[in-house]
Amino acid sequence: MVTDTRARLKALTPVLPPQQASQRLARNRSFALTQVPCRRLCSATPRCVSLDRAMSGATRRSESLRSTVAILALASGLSACAVGPDYIAPADPAVSSYTREPLKDPRAASGMKTTQGGSADQDFVKGADIPGQWWTLFRSKALNRLVEEALANNPSLDAAQASLRMARENVEAQKGTLFPTVGFNGQGSYNKASGGQLQSPLNDPTKLTYSLYTPQVQVAFTPDVFGGNRRQIEGLEATAENQRFQLEAAYLTLTSNVVLAAIQEASLRAQIDATRKVIQAQTDVLTLYNKQLSLGQIASADVIQQQAQLSVSQQLLPPLQKQLAQQRNLLTALVGRLPSDEMSETFTLSSLRLPTKLPISLPSRLVQQRPDVKAAEALVQQASAGIGVAVANRLPQFTISANGGSSALQIAKLATSAAGFYSIVGTVAQPIFDAGTLYRRQRASEEALTVAQAQYRQTVITAFQNVADTLRALQSDAEAVAAATAAEKATSESVGLIRKQFEAGAINSAQLLIGQQAYLSALVTSAGARANQYSDTVALFQALGGGWWNRMDVAPSRPDKDPAPFL
Repeated sequence: MVTDTRARLKALTPVLPPQQASQRLARNRSFALTQVPCRRLCSATPRCVSLDRAMSGATRRSESLRSTVAILALASGLSACAVGPDYIAPADPAVSSYTREPLKDPRAASGMKTTQGGSADQDFVKGADIPGQWWTLFRSKALNRLVEEALANNPSLDAAQASLRMARENVEAQKGTLFPTVGFNGQGSYNKASGGQLQSPLNDPTKLTYSLYTPQVQVAFTPDVFGGNRRQIEGLEATAENQRFQLEAAYLTLTSNVVLAAIQEASLRAQIDATRKVIQAQTDVLTLYNKQLSLGQIASADVIQQQAQLSVSQQLLPPLQKQLAQQRNLLTALVGRLPSDEMSETFTLSSLRLPTKLPISLPSRLVQQRPDVKAAEALVQQASAGIGVAVANRLPQFTISANGGSSALQIAKLATSAAGFYSIVGTVAQPIFDAGTLYRRQRASEEALTVAQAQYRQTVITAFQNVADTLRALQSDAEAVAAATAAEKATSESVGLIRKQFEAGAINSAQLLIGQQAYLSALVTSAGARANQYSDTVALFQALGGGWWNRMDVAPSRPDKDPAPFL
């Protein structure tokens, strides 16, 4: 039987032409997946022999019981193996830097000094770790409260947590298939026999009515001879691992969105304040023009031109106010509230502090930190286990069932030996012809593994791209903030001088209008540049994984086996 089983396993392993086999090996080189035969098949026969010898001196109740026990021993030996590839985790990419050129700190990139937590205060700290609550680095108590409220009340996070619990329950449910099932059935009936019967069940032709009581226990066991059930458990465990990191991704997305929404609110408030300042300045100039017009010092065209400029500036305010209201609604929804229950916290750029030290994790650790990469890796293991399930479905399925109980006409006689009965049945089922259905399903499972491997590699590449993009963005932000701050200061001083010259009659109104417009543009640009720097700082924490591994509520990951190469 062992030889036949080995031959069947060998026949199930697909044999490819040399060229196609080399192509498949090259395509799947990132994972050392080896078809694992039933290595312990040989150990099954000695177990059966030793068990048979041990029983030879004992009293056997029946030959059928002896055969059944032998089958159980053989099934136990066979159950020690599992067909299909054993999953090996991929190795981390062998890279030492996120970018081709050495990184420059934002302080060095800007080359200028800024205030209020600007670019000159930021430096990259290579090899440093990210705190689990990275948003506290912005040093805003109001922001911390909102993030905590969002984590407690956001429905999307609740759904992700429930999905993880569901996946873990499915794992435990599937583990039950490794054990026998035991059931009880009790039946009591009151019967009347036909008077035409040759003999009454009671051996008394005058008594045709009788009661019959039959309690019985059924036991069934399907041994996992070729590991199909264990591969299903492995696949479900991988699904649960995927859901775990989907939860971490939802956690990171939620916290990032709350912080980004607060930053965007602060940016909009800064732009609204800048616009109002310009409107107020232009209103003052218009008042001055009207006085000069009444004195005949300027022409009416100057007044009309100033009025037009004021109207243009006033048109900028309603869209900004609309965006601010919508941003407040978004922030309210993120913390799990309805728009009518808006929170009292408000945010300005001055209420937030830019983190001065930006931790940059080692590139070799990125794939272990990114939730999306870990989730994609779990899908690879799930697909790997699916191959084992498909192979096991092509092999014989063994089932052992037993039924025992007693049947008597009186309850008091159920315990007598004469009332007892039992039966033991062994079943073997083997597909013979299915038009290649099971084989094609195995091939489909193998291709599903190829898909999962490719998607994993793409996820890793995207992760490194995200970090590189964010690092470049922070360097550019530092330069933009420094330049915008200098432009704001220069245009503010210029407008002050131009206004004094205009009041003295040294210049005309056109030069004043140009100066006012330049100042408005500088204010808005400065607010946007600072907001971009805050937002890209959040994006860096998000791209590096968000520090979930440093939170107290996170369980450690399962230890990995020796890794397979990444590329």
